[in-house]
Amino acid sequence: MAPRASGALRRRRLLGLAALAGALVLALLASIAIGTKIIPLNEVGSALVAPTGTENDVVIRSLRIPRTVLGVLVGIALGLAGALVQGFTRNPLGDPGLLGVNAGAALFVVAGIYLFGVGSLFGYVWFAFAGALVASVAVFLIGTRAPGGATPVSLALAGAAMSFLMQALTSAIVLLDEPSLDAYRFWVVGSLAGRDADVAGQVVWFIVAGIVLALASAPALNALSLGDDVAASLGHSVRRTRLVGVVAITLLAGAATAACGPIVFLGLIVPHVVRAFTGPDHRWLLPASGLAGAVLLLLADVVGRVVARPGELQVGIVVAVLGGPFFIALVRRRKLGAV
Repeated sequence: MAPRASGALRRRRLLGLAALAGALVLALLASIAIGTKIIPLNEVGSALVAPTGTENDVVIRSLRIPRTVLGVLVGIALGLAGALVQGFTRNPLGDPGLLGVNAGAALFVVAGIYLFGVGSLFGYVWFAFAGALVASVAVFLIGTRAPGGATPVSLALAGAAMSFLMQALTSAIVLLDEPSLDAYRFWVVGSLAGRDADVAGQVVWFIVAGIVLALASAPALNALSLGDDVAASLGHSVRRTRLVGVVAITLLAGAATAACGPIVFLGLIVPHVVRAFTGPDHRWLLPASGLAGAVLLLLADVVGRVVARPGELQVGIVVAVLGGPFFIALVRRRKLGAV
């Protein structure tokens, strides 16, 4: 019976990953074809394979493809980061903001605007990533100095304290300087609009490095879910594993936040959705979370373009609006137990 059950679980996981891969292909096509102007699929194919310089070709190749590529990268990064945070902190309500990533990125963006006059997306990217890195490192260092070391509780408390501190400093700057407030409001809403291929090129290698570290940490993360003592008895260094996890989360969430601004909720809800067919095994949960994150972000971006024509709603708003009721329903239907 056990091998049969194991085989059934494996088939369910493979089917789930296949379904997510298929959904991602459809989301890619929708992201390229649907916007303020809907472009027929045959013209989409022509623009991709044999462009002739028509208006639709220009729109697809210079605007929608870079936006779609960035959406895939950011969605994968946030989905993976959410699964990592929930796994390392053993907190089913954990998301990348739990380690102060969003607050650190926001503070450094505002500081860059206020102190150095940064006014472009290219400048925001590097300041935001630096802020995310500083916040994550500070949280880890504070957490390691707590009694018992970097436990899930100490990391969560350190992250909350650092987030509140950085949010207070951010509020102080934007209240003192109106140009900083205006620029901050544009960045903080979370959007894929206005980002070209250069933005994706700036963050892609950070995301790739984060993906590699995340997937490599899956076996150790499975051991940590059984408790620190059990993980240590199985030959895993708890301290090194958590350090690798913090680095991976910083790379993934920091790069995503730097590129598009803070997009909340996605990293929280995606792991719960895919855990329905992957179970708690992070060797399956992590890749599934990455795929699901990309699908959700692309579909939310398409919805934002459609519902507010001729303008659009930023993807961060759409994710929050769609994700809130879904997560409430999820909480009502099942227990959010240990991850």
